[in-house]
Amino acid sequence: MKTLTISKPDKKLKGRISLPTSKSVSNRLLIMQAISGLEFPVEGLSGSDDTMLLQKLISGIKTVNATKRIIELDTQNAGTVMRFLTAVLSIRPGKWILTGSERMKQRPVWALVDALRDLGADIEYLSRIGFPPLLIKGKPLPGGETAIESGVSSQFCSALLMIAPYLPEGMVIHLKGQAVSVPYIDMTLRMMEHFGARLRKTRHQIRIRPGVYLEKSFTVEADWSAASFWYEAAALADEVDLELIGLKKESSQGDSILAKVYHDFGVNTEYTAEGVRLTRSRKKIDGYYFNFSDYPDIAPPVITTCALLGLRGRFEGLMGLKIKETNRLLALKNEFEKLGLSLSYDNSQGMIPVLDLKPSKLKTRIEQPIETYGDHRMAMTFAPVALKTGSIRITNPDVVGKSYPDFWTDLESVGFELR
Repeated sequence: MKTLTISKPDKKLKGRISLPTSKSVSNRLLIMQAISGLEFPVEGLSGSDDTMLLQKLISGIKTVNATKRIIELDTQNAGTVMRFLTAVLSIRPGKWILTGSERMKQRPVWALVDALRDLGADIEYLSRIGFPPLLIKGKPLPGGETAIESGVSSQFCSALLMIAPYLPEGMVIHLKGQAVSVPYIDMTLRMMEHFGARLRKTRHQIRIRPGVYLEKSFTVEADWSAASFWYEAAALADEVDLELIGLKKESSQGDSILAKVYHDFGVNTEYTAEGVRLTRSRKKIDGYYFNFSDYPDIAPPVITTCALLGLRGRFEGLMGLKIKETNRLLALKNEFEKLGLSLSYDNSQGMIPVLDLKPSKLKTRIEQPIETYGDHRMAMTFAPVALKTGSIRITNPDVVGKSYPDFWTDLESVGFELR
């Protein structure tokens, strides 16, 4: 397996980075285009592997006749692609098999399937109950009321929402349990409203009236999730003057909370006409607490930042991390051990995991390479460690293409050395 050695001869972080555009926004745009049949003008569509895959699959769906034969679609390890297409294909006439990688077959989809079945969808599990692959017999659905377990993944709710205007009765979604990643649901709703959807949201219910999406232009903003690794690097560096191009203060992305989070670590965010400028100040804290229920994607870099700064930490709202591209809780624990860092689980709250971080002394020499587990965020989370250790080795570096294809090029542009 390919291994990349990352080194940093100094602890300075200076330069200008043009961040990739948001994969989350881009994938929602593609789904709304597919449902509506419109090709509304989009500027800045993400170049990530996931978005390119979704674009390819949607293009294929348009050109095949699934009423005459079963069409199989491979979503690989792209969670949004699997979940969004499950909803789309349930209302598209034909027979479809929706499958993915071995890891995808371990990522639950039962909450979405149950909700769609309530609406009359014909979906079967082809192997393990509750998990892909799925056989979907698409047909027109009337709409109506359904309920969804909202404590597993916000993508299930977003998938339902986006097809709702095209059901004759619209849809009323009852949110069961404590919802996670609520900003992603709100992002979906704001985008739907931009394209003309009529809806109303209360704490435990979302009502969408029947209608159509309108042909309107849309510009995809830069990805705040991608910015998290640069915020991490800024917290670990001694001197910082870094521009991140494309970020907006008034953003639809929940991960824009990064500016507030990293202020606690001494990273200052100045909003400019082009994006943000990060600088460094000295700030003394002994420990850090955070609940990641609404911000799961920034959990790996934030937790790693705390560990490398020698802080005590306690982190909650981590249930969703178990069903990402890898089990990120276990992955972080395993890789922290290679660095001499201590991360422990607290399962005293039942099935809801809590992570405790104890101050540990970082090893000066890292013998083993960091495993990425086929997970883009694991690779990017551990790259800035070189600011503390001088160098670090990371396996399968190409996984960053899933969301940030130019990450290694950008890393080199600010003084990191790669070989």
